[in-house]
Amino acid sequence: QLQASGGGLVQAGGSLRLSCAGSGRTFSNYAMGWFRQAPGKEREFVTAISWSADLTYYADSVKGRFTISRDNAKNTVYLRMNSLKPEDTAVYYCAALLWIVSQNSYKSAYWGQGTQVTVSS
Repeated sequence: QLQASGGGLVQAGGSLRLSCAGSGRTFSNYAMGWFRQAPGKEREFVTAISWSADLTYYADSVKGRFTISRDNAKNTVYLRMNSLKPEDTAVYYCAALLWIVSQNSYKSAYWGQGTQVTVSS
């Protein structure tokens, strides 16, 4: 089970840190990813990190602003979001990935519930 938290309302230019805590099993041998879905839009890839944290992947829209990290000892993955924009408003989901090759090529195994991020202009 994956539990995402840390969402909220923030002004444009602000920052948030999302957390995704795993329970019931270890996710240390999974790649982990963050995805988001804005109202009326399809879910989209945001970022992912390999199980060993040596590889990271970012959507072009968040490169340089978002940072993914993980702490396998805590079974938790984080998403630091800086310089937030109104277009970042969405429900953010974390997922455990069986594999990932690129932001367009991956296979999910488990999904957490979402956490709402709202960025006001």
